[in-house]
Amino acid sequence: MRLSRETLDRLPEAVARPNYERDQPIGIVHFGLGAFTRAHQTWYTDRCLHNGERGWMVSGVSLRSASVAHQLNPQDGLYTLVERSAHGEKRQVIGAVRDVLVAGADDDAIAARIASPDCHIVSFTVTEKGYCRASDGTLDRDLARQGFYPLLEKALAARQAADLPGLTLLSCDNLSGNGTVLRALLDQWFAQRDPGVAGYFADRCTTPSSMVDRIVPATTGADLDALEQTLGVRDEGAVFTEAFSQWVIEDRFADARPGWDIQGATIVADVEPYETAKLRMLNGAHSLLAYAGLDRGHEFVHQAIADPVLLDLVRALMRDEAAPTIRAGEGQDLDAYADSLIARFANPTLNHRLDQIAMDGSQKVAQRWLDTLAIRQQRGAASPAILTGLAHWLLHVRGDRRRVDDPMGQALQALWQQAGKDGVVDAMCGPGGLIASRWTPDQSARDFIGARLNTNS
Repeated sequence: MRLSRETLDRLPEAVARPNYERDQPIGIVHFGLGAFTRAHQTWYTDRCLHNGERGWMVSGVSLRSASVAHQLNPQDGLYTLVERSAHGEKRQVIGAVRDVLVAGADDDAIAARIASPDCHIVSFTVTEKGYCRASDGTLDRDLARQGFYPLLEKALAARQAADLPGLTLLSCDNLSGNGTVLRALLDQWFAQRDPGVAGYFADRCTTPSSMVDRIVPATTGADLDALEQTLGVRDEGAVFTEAFSQWVIEDRFADARPGWDIQGATIVADVEPYETAKLRMLNGAHSLLAYAGLDRGHEFVHQAIADPVLLDLVRALMRDEAAPTIRAGEGQDLDAYADSLIARFANPTLNHRLDQIAMDGSQKVAQRWLDTLAIRQQRGAASPAILTGLAHWLLHVRGDRRRVDDPMGQALQALWQQAGKDGVVDAMCGPGGLIASRWTPDQSARDFIGARLNTNS
């Protein structure tokens, strides 16, 4: 028996559930309704609906797979969010999702949802690779044809024809200046496709940047089985997360928005200090733990951070290397942030897999590590913790240690074979290298990484 509208009253009394009418307008269309979004953005929106706001139901869009639709549509969009901490578990049913549409099969319905006068926000968690960028950061038009770009073009053309207000297009992915990136890519798409839509987008739509933070491990079958024993019904869409959550959004909305700030989000004039801290400290430390932790025989984040060698490296990366490159915002305490991250990493109830974090490294290392390396190089400062992580990543993508889940996996392995151990650093990260960045490896960095490649090979 699945979780659904009909089975909600079968749940234990301790499980919170929606207290609002769910048959209300869909105000948000979200591309990429994966586990993170269900534990984060829709959780904030659910709180707004609980607080009496109306018109903010969410329609999800899956771009690559129908799996989320198969999880949530038979459950009327309902799913359980489970917060795990040392104090136990807190369970609640989230009701903010109306349904999930699938690109390819439901294109007309997706465009109609976005073109509806009820829709005010289109948001995105499509991962870094979902933006369809070429190696130089510009739009790869061939890839983009399979992404969200044609759907947005069709919907915005319909909104323009109906003289409807513009939309807030809100990126929630781990991209530096994600709103600026999204706007530049959409400008490139529309400029060659439809000048009229390009003008409507430029004049009426906004793309605020945002920073999102909540650790959401991949849900396992064992997680779902245990939850079924507690609920008395099967929930195929459940997500499991930590108690901590943070969402910082640039105050640049085209039209109406939910009161996310009333429910704990932060609306600011400048997101950059928060997103930079998250990318370089949290995400940078996560990647270090992933690649070095896997090489040291660990499976989960909490195991890796308990390793004294890795704990020292993480502390050095966050405090000594990343934090000095960040222009802190008003009231932003980077030392306290580092302490809180280590405490979060040590949560033994999350079972956050290192191989999950290790995915798609080619799309991540530039922002998480190489930007910091470039700044510190200009200052004449060494960065041994990040260089250690980079060495472990290079060994990972060589492909002879474990499966490499990366859109550039074959290219990375081929480059290894061509460049060899002595040339791989420059071939990957140097001028004209496979990974575009501002960092140019100098001889000391090559020697440092080479020594670790020799030691760990």
